Amino acid sequence: MKLDASVSAVVTGGASGLGLATARALRARGVRVALFDVNAAQGEDVARELGAVFCSADVTSEDQVDAAFARARAQNGQERVLVNCAGTGNAFKTASRDKKTGAIAHFPIDAFERIIRINLIGTFRCLAKSAAGMLALEPLGTDGERGAIVNTASVAAVDGQIGQAAYTASKAGIAGMTLPIARDLMNEGIRVNTILPGTFDTPLLDGLPDNVKAALAASVPFPKRLGDPAEYASLVLEMLANAYFNGECVRLDGAIRMPPR
Repeated sequence: MKLDASVSAVVTGGASGLGLATARALRARGVRVALFDVNAAQGEDVARELGAVFCSADVTSEDQVDAAFARARAQNGQERVLVNCAGTGNAFKTASRDKKTGAIAHFPIDAFERIIRINLIGTFRCLAKSAAGMLALEPLGTDGERGAIVNTASVAAVDGQIGQAAYTASKAGIAGMTLPIARDLMNEGIRVNTILPGTFDTPLLDGLPDNVKAALAASVPFPKRLGDPAEYASLVLEMLANAYFNGECVRLDGAIRMPPR
């Protein structure tokens, strides 16, 4: 796919982190971009900076996502590109015992369900609605391509750590659905790929102490640092531009394999 002003894109979670880096990279190519995010104040600021359209949307809400797509398409036209970066995490052991009191507890089920709703169902909700919109587009070029979608999973999909049952389940679900969705859409000229990022320098890590972030960086085989969101965005652009990239889940992690904790 040629990435230029003739193309419209939607980036979920586009107000910060991996989504923001992706939106910047797309705008640098001239692509018309709409940002979906729950952070309205930051989203509006970023949209003004980039010359993008901000659409307030919680990906767990059917109505909000529908309204966001309607606003994005009214401003930019039907998107040919969707990049799903919206997501979050938590940490609870499946069952645990308090070492001081002996009290026993289990992973709060509502907390587990919340991560699945945001990361997995939210990704699929946006993907399915975007793909349906792309079906109305004219196919492009000799391959007859209508659109391309990139999802964000995590190395936790295969290297889940202690306390990451919900996060790992959600990200493994994103990775696992990539190929069947690519097959669902193959006759419509829509490609689907997924990136599994390692430890990237994003707002999800902002609350960690500096020594913890330094230890995370040192655990990466090479290069020994946290990933730069611009490196994620670079892979997104390749997945979008390269027409033979389809149905793939690709790790982007400096060769890290996450330990149990």
